[in-house]
Amino acid sequence: MATTASSSSLSFLSPQPIHPRRVRLPNPPPSTAAPPTPTAVRCTPAPAAAPSAASAASARSIPPPKLVRCPALDRQAARANRLRFARKLLVLLLSKPRRFLPLRVLRRCHRYLGLPPHRRRRPLVPFVLRYPALFRLFQAPTSHPLSPNLSTLAVALTPAAEALAADLAALRGSSELAPRLAAKMHRLLLLAPGRSLLVSKIAHLAPDLGLAMDFRATLCPQHPDLFTFVNTSHGHALQLVDPPPPPPPPLPPFRPAAPSDRLIDRPRRFPHLKLRRGLNLRRAHRDYLLRFHSLPEVSPFEPLDEGASLEMMERRACAVVREVLAMTVEKRTLVDHLTHFRRDFGLPNRLRAMLVRHPELFYVSVKGLRHSVFLVEAFDDDGRLLVEDDMLVARDRLEELVREGKRMRRAKKKGLLALADDSDEDDEEEDGEEQDSVQVDGESWDLLEDGGIGEDWEEVGDLGEGSDDDADAELDALEEFWVKKAVAEGLVDTGSELDAW
Repeated sequence: MATTASSSSLSFLSPQPIHPRRVRLPNPPPSTAAPPTPTAVRCTPAPAAAPSAASAASARSIPPPKLVRCPALDRQAARANRLRFARKLLVLLLSKPRRFLPLRVLRRCHRYLGLPPHRRRRPLVPFVLRYPALFRLFQAPTSHPLSPNLSTLAVALTPAAEALAADLAALRGSSELAPRLAAKMHRLLLLAPGRSLLVSKIAHLAPDLGLAMDFRATLCPQHPDLFTFVNTSHGHALQLVDPPPPPPPPLPPFRPAAPSDRLIDRPRRFPHLKLRRGLNLRRAHRDYLLRFHSLPEVSPFEPLDEGASLEMMERRACAVVREVLAMTVEKRTLVDHLTHFRRDFGLPNRLRAMLVRHPELFYVSVKGLRHSVFLVEAFDDDGRLLVEDDMLVARDRLEELVREGKRMRRAKKKGLLALADDSDEDDEEEDGEEQDSVQVDGESWDLLEDGGIGEDWEEVGDLGEGSDDDADAELDALEEFWVKKAVAEGLVDTGSELDAW
């Protein structure tokens, strides 16, 4: 019995059960399943599909655009958005020789002025009264004296706004600033391979560049050695004279090179990507940007060869956008303004996606209906400009006049000037209501070319009859209500007074 028990125990401890454990170790079903031959057969056409796989891999190397918000630059975009209605109405009034427009004619420009379209449209008079330091209502002179109403009132500039326009015209014509504006126009034309641009397209960027809207009659004739006008099938174009001058170097960077705080001044062992504060990118996006900046430098004034790669084409497109933004006064512009120059400058169709893809160079702000693009290197971490342009005085003085008008409205509400129930419900309403459609800027040049708005009161008197706006009886009733209210409170001049108040 003992021998049998010992033998059974020895049989349990024998090395035979160890062998199955070896079989279970790597969990070998893949080796025993034996489907390698079909996979080898399926992979046989791999050499023929190699080029498409490479192109797909290169396409996947570009990360999808992901927008990371920057509160400091968003505040700058909101700051410019508050002045949009005032700026556009100033442009319309300054484009007329007599500096005024009838109210019923001005109502046709609601899209350009950014007023809500269609049934959401609101009367124009309260928007004008929102800026009493800039605009004033007066009864235009007519052959038959009538009581003030919607058909006889006009909008004009206040003496403060007239002084601001005169000072800006003198500043643009000064001996110090006029050559700089001509140089900006010269560099803008050099960005186009044909060395010419349509005047209607330049008008989109003219205010951002610090140019007057009548640059065609003021700036260009003063430099006949640089510019000339040609007629094309698409309209008048501004062209450089032959032979064109050699292309200049790109504008220098705004941000100075930071001093090295390392103990040993030697080149970095790994590439470094300078990003704004608070911006974190994914590893794939960072690697793509490092590869992008390792490409050779490209001049924005010289076209690429026909066989250039997509990466080099994007490298030049970024250089072109950087050059345009560096020439602007506030180092920002609307993305829609840049899309007008896609064919002229060789920019990609998906321009906004390219701008978002390069947060180290540009920042796209979504404040407002129309997105703005900023040049990141021109701002510090708090959103302040590192180098201020001389034309920034126009924005500062315009903001001061808007604040002065706000103080006047508050004084009225407190009873110093009796006007009950002012309907501009706060500046937040301005941000919500002053919105453009994407197609608005196409109308701006037509309005400034005197195509639909006459220069004299008698000329526009015939245009007002039978207009589309008169068909909206409800809107006309609202306008008449605000006109009567303004007349009752003494906000309408008889034509001889200069001050709106």
